[in-house]
Amino acid sequence: TTWASLGLQDSASPLMEQLTFFHDHALMILVVISTLVGYLMFMLFCNSYTNRNLLHGQTIEMIGTILPAMVLLFIAFPSLRLLYLLDEINEPSITLKAIGHQWYWSYEYSDFMNVEFDSYMIPTNELSNDGFRLLDVDNRIILPMNSQIRILVTAADVIHSWTIPALGVKVDGTPGRLNQTNFLMNRPGLFYGQCSEISGANHSYMPIVIES
Repeated sequence: TTWASLGLQDSASPLMEQLTFFHDHALMILVVISTLVGYLMFMLFCNSYTNRNLLHGQTIEMIGTILPAMVLLFIAFPSLRLLYLLDEINEPSITLKAIGHQWYWSYEYSDFMNVEFDSYMIPTNELSNDGFRLLDVDNRIILPMNSQIRILVTAADVIHSWTIPALGVKVDGTPGRLNQTNFLMNRPGLFYGQCSEISGANHSYMPIVIES
């Protein structure tokens, strides 16, 4: 993301693209409703309308019940479709296991023997000039693009949350549990994330970096 950016990050996966479209779709509906209600309220403040046909109005009550229900369906159907798509586990090409610790991440490439490493944030005083403060790590996760990647997330001590906004991925790491999701990166690049579950004093100092 960039400075002063108020929108979502550019997506790096098909699912995040769909999430962005859904966000815009829901926002458009909200803008239309807010404009209509705002206009009606403004008009009522400025004028005193009396319509004898609306004093006891079965018709207006029917419209006022059915129309919002239809609007809710326009939000619900795309939302449910997305929920099921996000939960779909496809045949993974590679499996990554992320373990949250206080306060760093460690990773294991489950398909290979003994490929595991810890990933710590680079302190500000050791950062290079082109590094991102509080976001860069000493050991990045390196994963192939255009491949289905399964990620297993757990924690060693307290609840953590493994999150990459550009990929639309957020998985809670809970001690004693193994949560999984999958994602596909459709472009190369560096994708940054952070622990998104308050996990103690240094919670904001355990970033995540994927090199696609």
